[in-house]
Amino acid sequence: MSESASESFKGSPKRTVVYGPEEVENALTGMAADILRRKEDPPVLVGIRRGGVRVAERLGELVHASTGKAPLTATVDINFYRDDWTRARSFPEIGPTRILFSLEGKRVILVDDVLYTGRTVRAALDALTEFGRPAGVELAVLVDRGHRQMPVKADYAPFAFATDFSEIVEVSFNGPERLGEVVLISPKSL
Repeated sequence: MSESASESFKGSPKRTVVYGPEEVENALTGMAADILRRKEDPPVLVGIRRGGVRVAERLGELVHASTGKAPLTATVDINFYRDDWTRARSFPEIGPTRILFSLEGKRVILVDDVLYTGRTVRAALDALTEFGRPAGVELAVLVDRGHRQMPVKADYAPFAFATDFSEIVEVSFNGPERLGEVVLISPKSL
């Protein structure tokens, strides 16, 4: 949670489970089927670090189970590509970008857990250009919460709901491999 967001959460915030583990798993299964419906060959799945990596890994498992072919997977860290990196935090948490192959001519699915302003996706697209020119890039997110500041639209978004600027949407994880719940965190009511 960012410092500015945590300041608006004086006291205990209200946490509401919007979608439980079964709904999340069903949504991911449907998203994997939709991805394969567009083209049968497994795409390259690039997870945006942090939450998008877990979503991409689970989508990869589902695609592999459906096709018998494991898709190529990769991780991109967007911190150096952010348009607000000097304002975001004094010491941003930099993680590895792991794209061990060229993206040249490949169908790439960029994956994140929550789509909000679109700035993270813009930064990820900038980062991808260093690894070749894909045939196309599609965007898969688990939750689209609105409030776009960039012209970005998800190709796959099983959950979409309106939020307030003061709220946070969180995707929790149950253990190292399974997604858990989608939680809406609201400031404590006065």
